[in-house]
Amino acid sequence: MAEVLSQQEIDQLLNKVKSGKEGEEEVVVKSSENEVIPFDFRLPNRISKNQLRTIRNINENFAESFSSFLVSKLQSMVTVKVTTVDQIYYSEYILSVPNPACLFTFEIKNTDIKGILEINADLALTIVDRLLGGNGNGTKQSKMITPIEQKVLSSVVEKIMLDLKKAWQVVGNFEFNIERFEPDIDFAQITTQSESVLLISFEVIIGEQPYMMNICFATYAFDLILNKLSSQKLSSIRPMKYEGTTSEEIITNHLYQTLIPVTVEFGKGKISIHELMELQKGDIIELETKVNDEHIVKIGNKILFMGRAGNLNKHKAIKVTRKIISENLNR
Repeated sequence: MAEVLSQQEIDQLLNKVKSGKEGEEEVVVKSSENEVIPFDFRLPNRISKNQLRTIRNINENFAESFSSFLVSKLQSMVTVKVTTVDQIYYSEYILSVPNPACLFTFEIKNTDIKGILEINADLALTIVDRLLGGNGNGTKQSKMITPIEQKVLSSVVEKIMLDLKKAWQVVGNFEFNIERFEPDIDFAQITTQSESVLLISFEVIIGEQPYMMNICFATYAFDLILNKLSSQKLSSIRPMKYEGTTSEEIITNHLYQTLIPVTVEFGKGKISIHELMELQKGDIIELETKVNDEHIVKIGNKILFMGRAGNLNKHKAIKVTRKIISENLNR
C-alpha cells in the first residue's frame, strides 16, 4: 500500500521545490550579469575596423598600379588584388612563412615603422624567368633565390616601394626604403613574436596561375600613420586612376566609354507567307527603298540619324549624313 503523506510533509516538499527553483533563477541571473568577455592584453586592436577599411582601399590602389607595371614588363595578363587585411601575432606570421623564402625587409624613412615584403618563391622565379625572356613555366628544384635572381628582382621590388609611396600619399608623404634580402624569416626580425602585426595579403594572377604576396607591418610604431587617418582623409581616398579629377569628369568619362547598340535599317519590303516559305538561297527581295535613298540609323529603338552605306577599310560602314530631330528624343 502506498505511503500517505501528511499535510505538513506535503508543505515541506513544496517549500523545498520552491526554494530550489528560486536558487536556480538567481544563479542564471548572476551568470548573465557577470558574463566574462575575454581580452588579450598582448594583442590589443591597435587598428579599428574603419582604419582597416581605409588601409584596404589604399592597398587596392597599390595593387592596381603594380598590376599595370607587371603587364608591361611580363607581356602577359596580370591581375593583382587584395585578399585580406588583418592583425595577427608576429609569431603566427612567422609560422606561415616557408623556408626558404623570398623576403625583403623595408622601412618607412624618418619613422620607426618596419615591414617585410614577402614574395612567394614560385612567383619570384616566374617573374625572373619572364624578365629574362622565358615563358614563366621553367622548373627549378631548389626554391632558394640566388644573388643573380635577387638582382633581377630588385627592379620589381623598387617599383613596389615606389607604388606603395604613391598609394600612401593620400595619408602622408611616406618614403619606403628597402633594407636587405632575407631567405630565412628568423633573420628578418621586425618586432617581437608577442607583438601584433598588420598583414596585407595579395593574390597575383599571371595568366591563369595564382600566386601569393604579403606585406607585413610592425604595428607598435604605426600610431603615426593611424593619427593621420582622419575622417577628412578617408573621404578623399579614391583609385589612383581618378586622382585629380572631379566626380562629374569621372561619370562623363564612363558615359563616353559606354557601349550602345546601333542599328541601320536599309529598307522595308512586303512579301506573303507563301513567298516567305519558298525563299531559297540567292533569292532577291525587292525593297521599297531606292538605291540613292538615305538609310535610317537607330540608337537603341530611337531614330536619331540618317546615313548612306559604303565600305571603309574593307568593312561595311554607314556614313552619317544628317541628324534627325524628332519626338523620339522626348520619349
